[in-house]
Order: sequence, then structure tokens, then C-alpha cells
Amino acid sequence: MRNPLARPKHKSNSSPPATLSARRLSRQSGACSGYLGLGLLQFPPSLQLYYIISFLPVKDVVALGQTCRYFYEVCDSEGVWQRICRRLSPRLRDENSGGSRPWKRSAILNYTKGLYFQMFSGRRHFVSKTVAPLLSHGYRKFLPTKDHVFILDYNGTLFFLKNALVSSTMGHIQWRRACRYMVLCRSAKDFATDPRSDTVYRKYLYVLATREQPVTAAVGRSSEGSSPAGSGRLCDCVEVYLQSSGQRVFKMTFHFSMKFKQIVLVGQETERSLLLLTEEGKIYSLVVNETQLDQPRSYTVQLALRKVSKCLPHISVRNMHSNQSSAVYLTDEGTVYFEVHSPGVYRDLFGTLHAFDPLDQQMPLALSLPAKVLSCALGYNHLGLVDEFGRIFMQGNNRYGQLGTGDKIDRGEPAQVHYLKCPIDLCCGLNHTLVLSQSGDFSKDLMGCGCGAGGRLPGWPKGSASFVRLHTKVPPCARRICSTRECLYMLSSHDIEEVPAYRELPASKAGVAPSDTEAMAARACEEYLSQLHKCPTLEGRMAKMKEAVGSMPLMAFQKDFFWEALDMIQRAAEIQEAPAPS
Repeated sequence: MRNPLARPKHKSNSSPPATLSARRLSRQSGACSGYLGLGLLQFPPSLQLYYIISFLPVKDVVALGQTCRYFYEVCDSEGVWQRICRRLSPRLRDENSGGSRPWKRSAILNYTKGLYFQMFSGRRHFVSKTVAPLLSHGYRKFLPTKDHVFILDYNGTLFFLKNALVSSTMGHIQWRRACRYMVLCRSAKDFATDPRSDTVYRKYLYVLATREQPVTAAVGRSSEGSSPAGSGRLCDCVEVYLQSSGQRVFKMTFHFSMKFKQIVLVGQETERSLLLLTEEGKIYSLVVNETQLDQPRSYTVQLALRKVSKCLPHISVRNMHSNQSSAVYLTDEGTVYFEVHSPGVYRDLFGTLHAFDPLDQQMPLALSLPAKVLSCALGYNHLGLVDEFGRIFMQGNNRYGQLGTGDKIDRGEPAQVHYLKCPIDLCCGLNHTLVLSQSGDFSKDLMGCGCGAGGRLPGWPKGSASFVRLHTKVPPCARRICSTRECLYMLSSHDIEEVPAYRELPASKAGVAPSDTEAMAARACEEYLSQLHKCPTLEGRMAKMKEAVGSMPLMAFQKDFFWEALDMIQRAAEIQEAPAPS
């Protein structure tokens, strides 16, 4: 019988076999525990390599797997990623993320997780990283409130980062290193707060979670095949927490037959509407008064089917977006339905009050787009849409240039932004828009347009009517962006299970011929030239020229080159115009 510890017999000048499958390596990964009391040289050669690679950083393992096919199979082994995951997150020894590659997904989720922020106030503007909760399993969603930040991980655990932002020298805000965090609740599905961009209004946090409710003995006897009497039954509920202290002040539990997956808020504090999306794609709503939530009393709220699900029972809603006075519903077929409750917002979005009915504000309005819509973002009075081909469409108020169309003309219908495609994330603020995009060198850029007051467009204090590259260092694995009145947040957490959602645009659907595209670009250049002639100062002309460069379909490094060259020219002109010292 062959000794399992003996080395395979090879010639001294030969290498191990160059064909070792990932499946065989995964079977051998469990044998490492039998060699813990032995030296590394007593391992079989394949286990030696497996053991060494498992101690490399994640980025080095990925780089090593790109060298050749043999190392790709070794580094792609699930056994290697299981050991790496146990090293990165010791508490995940008996847990994984599911999917076809659970341990690799878990390791990369926890290696790339991070929450970055950049304050708009102060003298110095740079990106800082928050303290990551050790118990978290990747980052799936986050929400900043007035004082704190809430993060939901892939295990359904909601974390409460307390007393995070503190003052420091030079007038800027930084994240305290000894920041405290706590687990607010577990088994959470989604959470929401006041949808306005000003965090002062975000007093309460609404958490959609699953809780075990006791079953009465009578119900247990009358229901055949149900849970035994006295045992628990899983029911969905909404729990309301104070954002300042994390104290739960209210809880409402639903019938066990109703399963929800998303929650958003609409309306004022005295008449707050909670929109709940079921797993079947139906929308229910209920109304609460936030000003009475902190009073210790019990009352019943009525859960009713929303009108969009009543009028259109055949559609299945995939996700929802909301603001203080409007809501957007995105269906599985890629259709967008709008619900507007304010005449002023309706006029800003559609340019008219022709179809607005103040007595029936829940009537859904369909938006016409040439392709299936994959994602959307909703601001106070403007909207951003992304279709299946990666094209960006903007609609609504354009007073500050927040639509990124190069002008300040309102759009009552979706207008395409031709020079920007395939965004990673889209964020519509109060009067500005942010787009997280992938550049050609595998890095990410943050583009912005609209009002630049208060530093909300870093590097562009006067704003821009076209999307320009912001002066912000973007993390390489950033996937979500959020802008409040005081701060810019970027969430980083790479999920290998997410596949690219965009498709190539067929030539038949391009819509604009090359000659028409050139004509449009020529007209845009002529418009910028006329605006340059009207600028009386050098500073104004430089700002307009930078805006023109940002609207051109150039590569990111080309735009950076022109912007830096214009800055050099402006600095040189300012030095020449400066008065000589006496």
C-alpha cells in the first residue's frame, strides 16, 4: 500500500504535472487538516502549492491565476477560497453566500467591502474610509441619516454605526477610528428612511424584517398540516427605530401569507405612506403619523392594495423608487410607471398639468421609452433612466443643468445623454446628478452635472450643464453612490454573481445616422463658441471651455489632459496679470 505522505516520483529536472483540475484540488483541500502536525515539505506537492496560495492577498491570488492555465485552475479552486475566506472572516466558517461559487464569493465580498465618503464642507476635500464592522458579510445597501450610517449586509444583518463623524483640524470632518457600531437587527430584508436628500428630516428608520410569531393553540388545532401548537411561524413585519439612538419605537406585523421584499416612503411626516412590494410584484401601502410614533400606545393600521396594482393587475413590479411627493415603479418587462402627488413636481417633470388630477394622485402614468429599462434614479423634480443598452435618459426640471444635456432647457419627455453610456450607478440629488462609470483602464470615474453650490460637485464649484469628471478618488470596486447635503458616499463590495446587464445596441435601433451625429456635434460646438464670445472674463471662458470638453465623447484620459492643460493656461495668465510687487 502506497504511503499517502510520500512524494510523487519525478525526475530532478522535471516539474509537477501541468494538468491539475480544480475539482481534484478541492477534494484534497480537506486533507490539509491531517498534515497540520507535519512540516510543509512533507505535504504532497499539490497541497504545498494550495497551502501557500491560501496565504496570499486576494489581489495576488487573482493576479497569479491570470498567468497560465495551471495556476488559473489552482487559484480558482473552491478549497483555496474557503481557506482565504476563513482567514478574512473567521466568523464565516460555517456560512457561505450561496451560488455556484459560495466561498469565492464570500471571500471577495468581504475583501472588497468598504464605505467611503467625502465631505463637501471645510478647506480640504479627500476621500476617507469608514470603520468596517467585523461581523458584516459584505455590504449590500447603506443609508446615511442625520448623525449616523446604517449598513445592511448579505446575511440580512443591519448595522448601526454610531457617533461616526467627528470634527478635526483644518476645518474638515473625518471618521473616528474607534467608531462604535452595533447590530441593530437581524433577518432584515430592506430598510428606508425619509427620501429627501437633506438628512435633517431622517428621524426614523423603517426596517422590513422577518420575525417568528407564536401560533396559538386554537390555530394549531384547526389547521391541518400547519405548525404544531405553541411553535412559531415566520411573518414579515416593519420595525421603526430612532436614528439617533437605535431604539425601536414601533412595530407592525403582517399576516404570514404576505411576503414582502422592498419598502420605500412617500409623503410628509404627518401622513407618511409606506409602500411595500410583495414577492409576487404587487404593491401595498399603509399610512402612519410619524409625530405620534414615540407615544406608547397600540393602534391598527390598514394595509391596502396600491392603485397601480389595482388598475394593472397583469404587471409585476420589480423595484420601486420614491421621493417626498412622487414614486416610480419599474416592472419585470422594463416598463416605467410614474405616480406624482404634487402639481409643482408634475409640471417640472412633464412640462404641463394637462393630465394631473388632484383628486386621484395615485393614478399611474406610463413613460414611453424605445427599449427595456433596467434601472432608474429619482430626484426631487428630475428623473434618470438606464435602458438595456446602457443608454442614459433624463427628464424633468433642468434649471441648474442637472439633466446633463449641455443646456438648461426643461425636458417633459426622456432625453438621451449621448456622450455617456453603461453606468454602474446613477444618483439624482436635489438639483444635481451623479453617474458612476467604468473607464477604459479598469478604473472608475465619478461624473456629475447640475448645481455645484456647497461643494456637491467636487472641482466644479460653479456647476456644469454637462456631465464632467469630478475631482474625487473613486474606489476600484465601488458599486453604489449617494449624495446628501453634507457628504458624498461611495459603497464598495464586489459580487461575482452579478453579470453584466447591458447588451450591444443593434444597428437597426441606433436611430441616429453617423451624418446626423456629426451634425449634432457640429451644432453643439457652434453653440459653445457663441457662448465663449459672450463671456467677458478669462475665468468664464475657461469654465465654459472645460464644460465643452466634458460634453465631448472623449476618453477619460483625454478629458483629463485637456482639463489640466486649461488649468495650466489659466494659472499662467493669472500670474502675468498679477501686479508687480512695489
